[in-house]
Parts: sequence; C-alpha cells; structure tokens
Amino acid sequence: MMKKAFTILAISCMMYSCATKTESNPFLTEFQTPNGVPPFDKIKMEHYEPAFLKGIEEQNQNIRAIIDNPEKPSFDNTIVALDNSDPILNRVNPIFFNMIDAETTDSLTKLSIKVAPLLSEHGDNISLNSDLFKRVNAVYLQKDSLHLNSEQLRLLDKTYKSFVRAGANLDTEKQTRLREINKELSTLGLTFSNNILNENNAFQLFVDKEADLAGLPESFRQSAAEEAKAAGKAGQWLFTLHNASRLPFLQYSENRPLREKMYTAYINRGNNNDANDNKKIITQIIALRQEKARLLGFDTYANFVLDETMAKNSSNVMELLNDLWGYALPKAKAEASELQKIMTNEGKGEKLEAWDWWFYTEKLRKEKYNLTEEETKPYFKLENVRDGAFSVANKLYGITLTPLKGIPTYHPDVEVFEVKDADGSQLGIFYVDYFPRPGKSGGAWMSNYRDQQGDIRPLVCNVCSFTKPIGDTPSLLTMDEVETLFHEFGHALHGLLTKCAYKGTSGTSVARDFVELPSQINEHWATEPEVLKMYAKHYQTGEVIPDAIIDKILKQKAFNQGFITTELLAAAILDMDLHMVTDVKNMDIIDFEKQAMHKLGLIPEIAPRYRATYFNHIIGGYAAGYYSYLWANVLDNDAFEAFKEHGIFDQQTAGLFRSNVLEKGDSEDPMVLYTKFRGAEPSMEPMLKNRGMK
Repeated sequence: MMKKAFTILAISCMMYSCATKTESNPFLTEFQTPNGVPPFDKIKMEHYEPAFLKGIEEQNQNIRAIIDNPEKPSFDNTIVALDNSDPILNRVNPIFFNMIDAETTDSLTKLSIKVAPLLSEHGDNISLNSDLFKRVNAVYLQKDSLHLNSEQLRLLDKTYKSFVRAGANLDTEKQTRLREINKELSTLGLTFSNNILNENNAFQLFVDKEADLAGLPESFRQSAAEEAKAAGKAGQWLFTLHNASRLPFLQYSENRPLREKMYTAYINRGNNNDANDNKKIITQIIALRQEKARLLGFDTYANFVLDETMAKNSSNVMELLNDLWGYALPKAKAEASELQKIMTNEGKGEKLEAWDWWFYTEKLRKEKYNLTEEETKPYFKLENVRDGAFSVANKLYGITLTPLKGIPTYHPDVEVFEVKDADGSQLGIFYVDYFPRPGKSGGAWMSNYRDQQGDIRPLVCNVCSFTKPIGDTPSLLTMDEVETLFHEFGHALHGLLTKCAYKGTSGTSVARDFVELPSQINEHWATEPEVLKMYAKHYQTGEVIPDAIIDKILKQKAFNQGFITTELLAAAILDMDLHMVTDVKNMDIIDFEKQAMHKLGLIPEIAPRYRATYFNHIIGGYAAGYYSYLWANVLDNDAFEAFKEHGIFDQQTAGLFRSNVLEKGDSEDPMVLYTKFRGAEPSMEPMLKNRGMK
C-alpha cells in the first residue's frame, strides 16, 4: 500500500499568536542534519501544533505574494510558486501523519483530531481563493502558447483541475457548504481509523492450557508466550488480531472454537456497538462524499474520484471487476469443495466455515504439494529477504543501499540506508520499520518524509508488521510477508528513483490505479528461482534453498487464488457499491454490505477482504480506488512478460522501465508512460494465467 501525507492546503494565521514559544522548534527551519533527515531525537510533542500554525501562516503569506505580484501571471510566478509555497508544512506534515500510523500516542491522536479540520479549512482557503484561481486560470488559458515541456504541462493541468475539483467555480453558497463537508470528513476519517487501531489492540486471546495450542508451531507458541509475559500473564500464551499473530493462528490451530473466536473478532471490528463502533461514521462519510460529488457536478462520488484516474469512470471499473468475478468465484467454489472433502474425510460431520478456510487450506497445500510455511520460513530470514530485494534493485538498476548509523529515528526498530546510483550519486535516504507494536496501525505502506524535487533527493520509508524475532530466533517470514516486503520496496523504488523538476509531479504522485504498478511488478522477482537462490538461505546452516522446495513454491503459486482473488474482488466491489450510491438516507451499512455480497453470489465461507466498518483503505486514499490493485495487476503481469521475454535482469528492459515509469512520476499521462515502456497497451491474459484462471 502506498501512503502519502496529505497535501496541506490552511487555517487562519491569526491563531499563531496564541501558540507556544517556538524558537527551538526544529520544523521551522531546514533540518540541520546530515542529508536533511528528520531530527527525530529533537522533535517533541509540543513542536507539532506550533509548526502547523506557523506553516499555515507562511503559506498564506506566500500565496498573498503570488496574488499581489504585479507581473503578468506565468508558469513560474504562479504555478511553480504555488507548488513551492509550503516549506514548513512540507516538513511537519509527512512526519506527523506517518507518526499517527507508525508510532501513535494518545497525545498525537488528540492533536490529529484537533488539527484535521484546521488543515481542511486551510486547504479550502487556498482552493477557493478567487484571486489565486484567476491567476492559475490565466496561465491555463494560455498553455498552448507557453512552450512548456510535458512535465510542466502536466503540473499546470493538475494544478488547474485541483482548483476546479475543489470547487473554485462554485457559487458562494455551495463553496460554504463544501467547506463544511471537507472539515467534517477530515475529522470523521481520523476517528474511523483510530477506532480500528483501538479494536486491534483491545482484542487479546489468552490461552492458559497447553492442550489448546494443538497444531501451533513451536516458534509461534514461543512468540505467544513472550507476548503474554509482556502483558503481565507469564505462563500463558497471547494471540492478537495483528496479521503476524492472527493468520498463523487461523492457519495452524486445531482448536476450532478458538479459531472461530479469533476470526469473528477480526471481521466484527468497528461493528460492536461500543465506543469504537464505525457503522454510523462510515455511513456519514459516504453521505458527505456523495453530497460533495453532487456539488461538484458528478452523479456519484465514484465518478468524481475516477475522473482523474486511468479507469476514468465507474463503468470501466465495474466492467473489469465483473469480468474477473466470472473467473474467480467458480474457482473459489471449487476450492471450497476440496476443503469440504478433507473435513468430511475426518468424520466429524462438520461443515466448512469461514474460520476453517486457512486451516484446511494449509492441510490441502501439504497434501497437494508437500509444502508448509514451516518448511519455507527457515529460508526467509527477514534481513536476507530485505538484502535480496536490494540485490534485485542493484542488478536491475545499478543502485546500492548501505546502512547508515547514527541517524535519528522514532523507534529502535527503525533502520536507515543511503541509496546511491551506479555512478555514486545519491538517490535518497531509505527508512525501514518492520515489526508490529501497539502504537502502529496494521498492514504495510510506503510514504515520504521529503519529496524529490529537482536536486532535492527524497527521504522514503517502508512501514510493515512482520513476524518479530523470538529469543535467539530471528524474524522468519511467511511467503506472503516476503512478497509484501518486495511490494513495499517497489513503492520505495518509485519514490527513490524519481527524477522530476517539481514536487507536484514527482515520485508516487500519480493516478491511484497506476501507483501499484511499481510495487506489484517488484513482487514477481521474489519467487523467481534465480532470485530465491540469491537470498533464501537457511538461517541456521546458511544452506541455499533446495531446488525441490523452489519447485514446490512455483507449483503452488496459483494455489488458493480463487479465495485470494474473490475476497479482494468482493472488497473492491463493496468499495465501488458504497461510492456509487445516490441515496444514503436511512442506510443500514451492515445490511447494505450483506445485500451487495448476496447480489454477487459470494459464498458464506469467504468474507470481503475488508468489511465496511474496518475498510481503512477507503478512508486513507483508496475510496472508489480499491480496484486499483487489480487494475495494476493487469499492468504488472503484462509488464513482467517483457522481462520474461528478454531475461529477468535484462538491462535494456530494466532501463526502459526505469526511464518511463520509475523516474517519470506523474510527468505524463500514465498510459502514455506505460506504452512507451511496453510498446502497447496491456493485455489481461498474463494476469489470468498467473492466477490460474486460464
């Protein structure tokens, strides 16, 4: 997943006069550190709010200077000046919002709720500033005579459309209502996400009888024992909803009632009629988004969002999703039948339920391929996998990543690397934060602490929640975690290799359904035999992963793809359904979801990957956009065919991908960039083949 801190667009600078003293606030000047890295050792809680307020004041002054400029509006004095108008906010914003997800505290959460509506108001003050829009519009109207290059034209077009999409052409009454909607949405979104974090942390499954651990691998038991001890219950075992705990439990636990308890807690997050309940919140969000879309001239919020994507509209998205559904659901049903046969043969008279899927899938995997996660994990030591991803990037693009010591970080788990190009020039600084903890949101993502712009190189981070080390045993990853590491590093490469002139076009500032191409194509190398032999080495003996295990990994790549694709599609269609509604009055969100899944014919043994009450993706930037993973999956499978045709480390192919995708950011239309790399628009056939559906 790709996260990028909100583009900050105000509040009234009048508020700054009541802010606390800020002479030593590190956000108020360029960071006085090597490579301009964030001085996490000096940043304190009391620095954030004054920095936001001062940053807003600074940007307001810079915008006033743009408006008051007596010179004729030009690309440089208006568009570029606006792109560069927020230096302080550009420092505090990405750090603050990454901390909200990676290392939050009650104080940070409270401040985020306070700051969000202020930032929303500030954004509206800029976007709805008629004098500023007049200058932007003046430049836009003369774009054909300005002799701009493709990146400049792209930035001009994005800037102009951002004002129009923000309501610059609306009358005063509608603008006033739009401001109210944006402010309310900003707070609701933060509350929704914080409720999910609370739900994740609240659930604790303590086991006090060793018999109830039947089936669980010894290493996993040891990890659970350490978690229980840390929670003050030595001698017991603790399991949580974090992926690194929940998934192995569902996969291996022979205690069916406990599997049901774990699974039920997971799928009911935000739906427990308590302080963290999200039913009302998500309904309010959907209603406000729909109202916003209508104000801006769109029939649905989905079409408002999709207007600036590769897909263009909801019809194109639904055509793709429904087409894929026709392949995925029959395969999922066939998989369910296979699992039921195993259960029937056990003679217990039990029917397959959703909480059984992972457990019996693991049994079927062993039966079909004689392969288990416990057989592969010893070869996937986290540090080796990470170095493998780095080595792939080196062989493809010539880049190197070297550990940097003494760089301030926000947590001891965080590691820092300097990234250099083949000629020795610096490409950026890369942070990794791999392990779960109570203050960290679940999942995995990439974001920036500083965007690339001209000669300014980016500061990029990957944040994940992988299996933690246990005693003397290092972090050993599952196959899914291996692919996640490669995935997020693919996003990082997109952010690190970018070479754009402007902040507004650089790196991952691309269409939502294009941003997953660099991450998803990078996953392909993770399981290539040549690559596995580079990094998959037994953590105790150093033995390279045997060919026999590699063969099993490759043979089972399409295994369980009916389930995987169906749950992903169900979530993507739910997202679209929610954002295509035109009447939210009296909506019962749970009943809405139930009816949507019934209409699809989703089998009860599978739930959408994300249900409405904990669908954080559609709160954090993927609203009417969760389909992007599948849209980009068409792109990444088609793109990797080019590497398979010429060699997975073919330098010419890698050079084309780097120069036309990774370096270009949003400097041109994404389909133009793709066809420059591939020579044609993508075909769906490679994706269907790789998912075992053709």
